[in-house]
Amino acid sequence: MSSFTGFPVAALDFYDDLEMDNTKSFWSAHKDTYDTAVKVPMVALVAALEDEFGPAKVFRPYRDVRFAKDKTPYKTHQGAFVASGPATGWYVEVAAPGVRVGAGFYAAEAPQLAAIRAGIADDREGAELERILAALTGAGWEVGGETLKTSPRGYDADHPRIGLLRHKSLTLGKKYGFAPVIHSPELVDMVREDWRAARPFLDWVAAHPA
Repeated sequence: MSSFTGFPVAALDFYDDLEMDNTKSFWSAHKDTYDTAVKVPMVALVAALEDEFGPAKVFRPYRDVRFAKDKTPYKTHQGAFVASGPATGWYVEVAAPGVRVGAGFYAAEAPQLAAIRAGIADDREGAELERILAALTGAGWEVGGETLKTSPRGYDADHPRIGLLRHKSLTLGKKYGFAPVIHSPELVDMVREDWRAARPFLDWVAAHPA
């Protein structure tokens, strides 16, 4: 397996063009670019991180359009995910806007979500999560995830952490954009350090199983 040398500019250009022409004919004509500029570097990147974080799932480039209104056939990004628990873990992506990383839980069964919310509501555990999130947002991460428009059942709208309690999923993301480092081997070290920084957040989630 080849070592990671960076995502070439061709990877970003490929997705820039795909956003304009998301068709089978474009994909067929440029599949070699996808393979060499996108897939091979992504596989090499996550392989370089596997010893510390575990094996990654490199997502397929094809969209599931069976129940979607948008019938464009190809994803306009290439992502990879390393699980740390059920529907929870680390993420890295390359697309037209560049490279970004993420961490968190993107889905939770009702019992696990109830356990997470109980932890958020607890004064000690909730305060710990707030400290973790404050440290990460201070380092350039952004909080995301699907939220309820109203308060979850059983929690008052004036709860001091009602914003967190409304989350159905809770993620953190950090963008590298077009920084020159994304085209170099040093990107491995940047992703490694950011994934390490996000570990306390994932550990907090893991400490609240269903």
